[in-house]
Amino acid sequence: MACYGLLVRFADDQPEEVWLRFVDGRPVSAITTQFLADCCDRLAARGKTALLLIWDNASWHISKQVKGWIREHNRTVKQERRGVRILACQLPVKSPWLNPMEPKWVHSKRAVVEPARLLPAAELEERICAHFRCHRQDHLIAQQAA
Repeated sequence: MACYGLLVRFADDQPEEVWLRFVDGRPVSAITTQFLADCCDRLAARGKTALLLIWDNASWHISKQVKGWIREHNRTVKQERRGVRILACQLPVKSPWLNPMEPKWVHSKRAVVEPARLLPAAELEERICAHFRCHRQDHLIAQQAA
């Protein structure tokens, strides 16, 4: 099981939120694009028009497939004049401290694990969602090629 997370900051007077989606298996490009599409839908529902995405150089972030999807997504948003554009900013290699989500991951791991036992996936997911005060959503699943 893997987890995608987005630290969402709207305005100084609003509390930040963490949006999570769990994955059966490992994070891959096809699931990354599903996560981004879901985030854009959620932002559009709140009347937002852009997503500033700051992320590291994980292979599922910088793949040709993901970069192409973002390019096509932004082209569609511009043509249709509706939706949420994505501005993706890559962090320098080996600089996780520049990503504001990284400390959140570190603290959440410490808050939810038990040193004495390995938690079942469902219990771990429940604890993570409780820690971040977010609602559990269905897992993202890679689409099978026909």
